[in-house]
Amino acid sequence: MPVLGFTRFERLFREAGGVDVDRDDIKRYLDFVNDAIYDLLVTARANARDIIEPQDLPVTRGLQEAVRDYQQVSHDVELDPILAEIAARPTLDISLSDDTAHGLPALFGGISVRWPGCSG
Repeated sequence: MPVLGFTRFERLFREAGGVDVDRDDIKRYLDFVNDAIYDLLVTARANARDIIEPQDLPVTRGLQEAVRDYQQVSHDVELDPILAEIAARPTLDISLSDDTAHGLPALFGGISVRWPGCSG
């Protein structure tokens, strides 16, 4: 991960949870969040639609709150461009609507602030 990306993630975890992270923590974090996004998409695929829409994703109230928490700190951290790049959709035999694809970085951020490594 480029240094700029690491320092922004480091800042996110410091602001969101008051914890310090290292590169190994970030790798575990990325694995965790990618698995969580994968699970959301697999569950949404169960709706048997050709294209996954935002309402197909099983976003709980807790995750909605976490997305709002992320959005409060994201302005200062400026992680959105990085999350847009790394919120790569797992290889599944599904298609995402544009709205769903554009919403993945926010979900990624919401899952991030609730990541076990981000609880101080």
